[in-house]
Amino acid sequence: MKPVITGAAAAAIVAAVVGGYVVAPHGLRLADVGAITAITAAAAQSGGGVIYYQDPDGRPSYSLTPKKTSDGRDYRAVRANADVGFEATANAARASADRKIKFYRNPMGLPDTSSVPKKDQMGMDYIPVFEGDDSDDGSVKISAGKIQRTGVRSEPAAKRVLATIIRAPGTIALDERRISVITMRSESFVQKVANVTVGTHVTKGQPLMEVYSPAISSASAEYISTMASPSAANPSYGRGSRQRLLNLDVPDAVIAAMEKNHEVPLGIAWSSPRDGVVLERNAVEGMRAQPGEALFRIADHSVVWALVDVAERDLGAVAEGQEVTMRAKSFPGRTFSGKISVIYPEINKDTRTARVRIDLPNPDYALLHGMYVDAEINTGSPDAVLSIPDSAVMDSGSRQAVFVDKGAGRYEPREVKIGNRGGGYVEVRQGLAEGEPVVIAANFLIDAESNLNAALKGFADGAKP
Repeated sequence: MKPVITGAAAAAIVAAVVGGYVVAPHGLRLADVGAITAITAAAAQSGGGVIYYQDPDGRPSYSLTPKKTSDGRDYRAVRANADVGFEATANAARASADRKIKFYRNPMGLPDTSSVPKKDQMGMDYIPVFEGDDSDDGSVKISAGKIQRTGVRSEPAAKRVLATIIRAPGTIALDERRISVITMRSESFVQKVANVTVGTHVTKGQPLMEVYSPAISSASAEYISTMASPSAANPSYGRGSRQRLLNLDVPDAVIAAMEKNHEVPLGIAWSSPRDGVVLERNAVEGMRAQPGEALFRIADHSVVWALVDVAERDLGAVAEGQEVTMRAKSFPGRTFSGKISVIYPEINKDTRTARVRIDLPNPDYALLHGMYVDAEINTGSPDAVLSIPDSAVMDSGSRQAVFVDKGAGRYEPREVKIGNRGGGYVEVRQGLAEGEPVVIAANFLIDAESNLNAALKGFADGAKP
């Protein structure tokens, strides 16, 4: 004879299916779990009999007899051997029947417990707390259903190479060691100026201007007469005359031409001392140039400086020789690489930043003087360190803690000491071992659950005589 599901028991079963766990509707106590288990088990073996009828649209509307909706559609029949949620409910009921209830807690999380089943002011049943749900070792136990609903995920601690990046703004500047200023060391007259202007790229040895200097002409005549003297065979003879030309900064090519032709040049061709770009041109044809007056200023910008302002809090991680990647807004998608050469020994009082100098190769002259750049300084260690995701650490300011996944829904809070951060991970210097899984998602929900359990346990302990 097949078992018959009575109205009250069927209502209890329907309530259980609706909630996904055994609930006590209309005063049905959890002490009746054993009876419900027996009924659900018998129904599961009834060969597919109809247990109840559900709204065809899935709404929470049920009936023990065939029924139609307001628009004339039949309710959907739910059979014992086809409903997975019903089978899961039966299993949950069996598991609950094998465990001892310690007390009941308020369903809204209020610090109110009861030793017997009861309802709150809104008619909601108090939630049973079974033995083993709380622990004296500080860990917290969470059901599998709650873990799935809250999205708790874990990841083992592992050794990784952390790329710790410091970002800072900067500007491009010329290398002071690659700037040349062309001046005359004696009173001179500019006879001719080459077709070069500010911004023109020149090469080493390229003519810039032609000048006439009485002092250079006098020194040249003296040197040529010395070379024509019978005593010129003596290597030391005439050395003073040649040195005078060098002191007047006469180009080597001009002196070589004098030694070859034995003629005093009327005009001296002045050439560029280096490859570079003309930054300043003050030479004008026919002008009188005084000693020390800058006629041309030329800079080689095949290598430039990036002057970066690093925040004071990051200065301790910056060191000379570290690799730096630069990006300019003028060249999206392109990077420029260099190394830190100098850390200036001064803090800007207004911005609380320190200036760092980076040498940057600039072979195609793309980086210009005064251009804004963004620097990324890699301060990470090349050695692998024990690390966990950033999201796993709960930082209170003075303490850092993680939840260690002990398995079977149990999580242990543990204090850790952290170090450098980078790439979404943080170094763990103390408190964890390699391979221990830590919670990386929904850990704050676990923290709230552990605080709630601790509060309920304290109230339960206080209620004991």
